[in-house]
Amino acid sequence: MLDTLIAGLLRGNVYALGAVGISLVFGVMNVVNFAQFSFFGLGAMLSWFFIVKLGLPFWLALVAVLVVCGLLGLLINVTVVRPLAKFLPLAAMLSTYAISLILDNASQIAFTAQFRVFPDVLPTSNLHIGNMRFGTSDLVMLGTTAVIMVVMTLFLKYGKIGRAIRATAQDQEAALQMGIPVGQVQHVSFVIASALGGLAGVFIALYVGVANPNSGLDVGLTAFVAATLGGLGSLAGAVIGGFVLGILEAFGIHFFGDTAREIVVFVILIVVLIVRPGGLLGKVPLISTEPLTGTFLGKGRPIRIPRWVWLVAFVVAGVAVPLFGNDYLLTTGTQVLIYAIIAAGFTVTAGQAGVLALGQAGPIAIGAYASALLTLYVHVPFWVALPLAGIAAAVVASILASPIWGVKGHYISIATLGLGIAIVAVIQLVLPQGLYNIPVPEWFGTPLNTPQAYYLIDFAVLAFTLLVMWRLRSSHLGKVISSVGSDEVAALASGVRGRNYKALAFAVSGFFAGIGGSLLAHQYTYIDPTIFTMLMSLLVVTIVILGGINLPYGAVVGAIVLIGAMELLRFTPELRIIVYGLVLILVVRFRPGGVLVRNA
Repeated sequence: MLDTLIAGLLRGNVYALGAVGISLVFGVMNVVNFAQFSFFGLGAMLSWFFIVKLGLPFWLALVAVLVVCGLLGLLINVTVVRPLAKFLPLAAMLSTYAISLILDNASQIAFTAQFRVFPDVLPTSNLHIGNMRFGTSDLVMLGTTAVIMVVMTLFLKYGKIGRAIRATAQDQEAALQMGIPVGQVQHVSFVIASALGGLAGVFIALYVGVANPNSGLDVGLTAFVAATLGGLGSLAGAVIGGFVLGILEAFGIHFFGDTAREIVVFVILIVVLIVRPGGLLGKVPLISTEPLTGTFLGKGRPIRIPRWVWLVAFVVAGVAVPLFGNDYLLTTGTQVLIYAIIAAGFTVTAGQAGVLALGQAGPIAIGAYASALLTLYVHVPFWVALPLAGIAAAVVASILASPIWGVKGHYISIATLGLGIAIVAVIQLVLPQGLYNIPVPEWFGTPLNTPQAYYLIDFAVLAFTLLVMWRLRSSHLGKVISSVGSDEVAALASGVRGRNYKALAFAVSGFFAGIGGSLLAHQYTYIDPTIFTMLMSLLVVTIVILGGINLPYGAVVGAIVLIGAMELLRFTPELRIIVYGLVLILVVRFRPGGVLVRNA
């Protein structure tokens, strides 16, 4: 058991470093910084490059990583994050996600996607306690983290800039009135956070023995959970959350295996947020409106589109494309249509109920597996399995999400992210090998397995989805859900129980996510859990934001841009993702409410 504890401390050591950076930026800027994830992978690759290619000593390489990551963090904050954070929390958060994509793929272009063996710069098993062996590298990592935490504590307590950081974190407006240069404070905080992320990346490469440009996502996500667990904005909570999570994760792996790691991590997160909505040491959010969407709606000047344009678009998409489009166009079109279905349903949760759920991959996976299992083993026809998949996704996701609707602020979005990842992790635990030979749709015994047939099925389902969304928005129920998203306090004063209507909106979104998952399963004819990642969830979110968070038909525009137009860069996948990130940054900068925006 002692070796498991040591392993947990080493994992927690890395998580604590990353969590401190995440909490620091959140505290002074009120921004959830997804770019921090990329600094894990970047730090690992930079240290490998400095040591192996340039021949620098380990300690000098460590300093070089801190400097490069810190300067890069400053550049990111000056050019992208801070200009958006002044106006829209969601815009700034999405920009950090876009930056994360750009950094990961730029690093992959520079270093290639290969796993690189990290050099043996420090002994890894030269010490022992009883039968347990450990190395100088382990002591160096723990010791370095301890020194950094002590220095950070003294800096924040006694340093002039450190006290300014604390003041800004407590009340940014009051700090401005007291003459504190809040802009400079935010720059310093971003530099420190980025440097700590790079350092954590070096330590994880040293611990596991390999470095990879894409290695930061899993570690960064767990560090994000650790920051939330401790309480976003609380540096002490971030350290405690990191070590607690690392130890619990290590024992979870010891008893249940590595496949249960994500389940352990996110179940812990959700339980803590239910019991302590602000985390272990964080403040419980007092605001009722979800900040990630509440300040986002109605921004920008609406684009007026005549009705005849929509009619022409419908005829072109529904008649001209399937009649005259080639297989490549039709195959791309099916992807656009499926994501448009999922995203259009999601506008009920994000646009009307005002909850930016970040875990849509969970309901998508439920729908895909439900439909596949029904047709494979129960021999249910596709046309029956399709709605049943939507119902299964809505019911299961709603039941699992029911405890989290009392959580407020940013935490409810984070809780839904954890829920989505945990759902996929459970599926992977039960069905690790995936499902093959999923039946294709049939019509009176005739297989509908051509690109044209798939396109027409998806187009019909999308038309049905948009019709349902339109009817829902214009109904009394839709207006009540919208009132919750607009002002939950006023809605509550009018006798509307916001928690119940948020849950209902999430169920509606889950239904159409399940429908989309079913279509994916039967058109791929193969699914496995690796398809349903956090990146899928964030893709759905960005489609909705790009098109217009409050407009179902805006989801179609968002899907065309982010999936259809990006196919033009399919010949260079790395550049494609970089362009995707740049497009997202430009949209949230110049069309913060989306391409199509609705003010009311």
